[in-house]
Amino acid sequence: MVEKIIIITLIIAIAIAFLCVKVIFRRNGSFSSQHIHDSKAMRERGIHCVLDQDREMRTRSRLAVNEKSK
Repeated sequence: MVEKIIIITLIIAIAIAFLCVKVIFRRNGSFSSQHIHDSKAMRERGIHCVLDQDREMRTRSRLAVNEKSK
């Protein structure tokens, strides 16, 4: 039982070390952003964050309702 806990702890420690290599060994190192709007490739394809897409659709539907009511 104790051996399993030690092995699991070592595996977790190694995983955390691998995740932090870029942050620890590079000057001004940081994790890259995982947000869709920060990805150049996604922006070029026209893919947005779901929150941005929802906001755009709500704006379009309000404009359409306002044009119909005129």
